[in-house]
Amino acid sequence: MTYYRTRGFTLIELMVVIAIMAIMAAIAAPNFKSFMAQRRLNGAARQVMSDLMAARMKAVTINQKVKVSFTGNHAYEIWNDANSNGTVADNEGDDVAKDIQVDYHDVTFSSTANPVFDPRGTAAALATVTLTNSAGSKTVSVAITGRVVISG
Repeated sequence: MTYYRTRGFTLIELMVVIAIMAIMAAIAAPNFKSFMAQRRLNGAARQVMSDLMAARMKAVTINQKVKVSFTGNHAYEIWNDANSNGTVADNEGDDVAKDIQVDYHDVTFSSTANPVFDPRGTAAALATVTLTNSAGSKTVSVAITGRVVISG
């Protein structure tokens, strides 16, 4: 009698491996959801921070005041003092509208003030933007010196 050596996997072996992988995926899924929520919160905080820093740089570059107006719990607009009267009004100058929920659907924010950057790069008042989602919260702060930092 001749015995042939078979190569490969049997159907039973493949089914066992698939079952083990399904169990591991079911265990990992909840952790992955919270990981992604944290990544979205961090990304939204970095976007708000970079837009505030860009508004500060714009104020220095064009030698005009630039205001960031937080218009809701997920949108803001950036204006500049186009008529050079020393006051930045909404609907004045260039309008750059931003909505963080385009990229970060579950993140909302609240702001204590609408920061206004002057041509020297400093801010007229302290402003704090608190971003939140299911993973927690992050705070983006604007100091009077114009420095923008993320904490939390």
